[in-house]
Amino acid sequence: MNGELLGLASALYEAHHPYVLATVVWARGPSSSKQGSTAIIEADGAIHGWIGGACAEPAVLREARRALSEGTARLMYLGPAEELDGHRRDGVVTVPIACGSEGALEVFMEPVVPKPHIVMIGSSPALDTLARLVDAVGWRSSVVDDAADRSPHRESRPVHGLDAVKELARDAAAVVVATQGHYDEPAVTAALATEVPYVGLVASRKRSEAVLGYLADQGMSDDDLERIKTPAGLDLGPVEHREIAVAILAELVAMRAAGTLERSGSRAEAPAEATDPVCGMTVAIATARWSSVVEGTSHYFCSAACKSAFDAEPAGLGVPPPEVASS
Repeated sequence: MNGELLGLASALYEAHHPYVLATVVWARGPSSSKQGSTAIIEADGAIHGWIGGACAEPAVLREARRALSEGTARLMYLGPAEELDGHRRDGVVTVPIACGSEGALEVFMEPVVPKPHIVMIGSSPALDTLARLVDAVGWRSSVVDDAADRSPHRESRPVHGLDAVKELARDAAAVVVATQGHYDEPAVTAALATEVPYVGLVASRKRSEAVLGYLADQGMSDDDLERIKTPAGLDLGPVEHREIAVAILAELVAMRAAGTLERSGSRAEAPAEATDPVCGMTVAIATARWSSVVEGTSHYFCSAACKSAFDAEPAGLGVPPPEVASS
């Protein structure tokens, strides 16, 4: 990887932006890809560096989105369709490419996904323990506390007021409120003003009912009230304050494993795609250069050669050569 890509990778990591590092680990000519070619692919599909030409790049981008979504690395083999069976094995994704040559390549894709960011509001033994646990599993944490007292554990970490909740929660996966009844209502209101997937309130059932009732009386919508998880954490039965932190982290870990801790809209939607009816390659419709229309149905192609072959004898349609609409 060259210095420019190294710098970009470092900047994205420090900014907690997800990306995929794609590296060509093997290539067979004729191919525009060379062994060692590297690219960084961001969550929105932006690609920096070089990984391949018109045949390889769409497939690599598509698989990069899957790698980010699943959070797992994978090896891709891209080559002629007749060679795919010989390369199928556990951990390998095989993709046919048809570019009029015998070129092929293997691309290793490694997703770099930011660790979950947990924002904690209040000052309590439960939050002190939760902060330690979040650190221990390698996640990130921020503390918001309008109270004057500070626990010894949190003296070394930045502490912000409620006015900072929206900014801190911009990339957060969860906001946990545990003010011990001092300012639960404004804290929960501040949390709900963000788009975090999880808003948890640490409180007794009686206290929880009082908070929810107050917020309802203040005009909070049912949808917002339903976002509040209270009591926060898995139901472990009667537990002590510090054990509540274990229940909360267990709930967040379970949500992450189920894929429900991710922020809505945090990743770009995959573009609409179509299958080239001639070679079987996947084509992104929005950027397809070649297309034909048969009886009102649009067909998209990876290359001019596939389009020409289709126009001469529409594959599987059994109709005469159509009038063609090109893009």
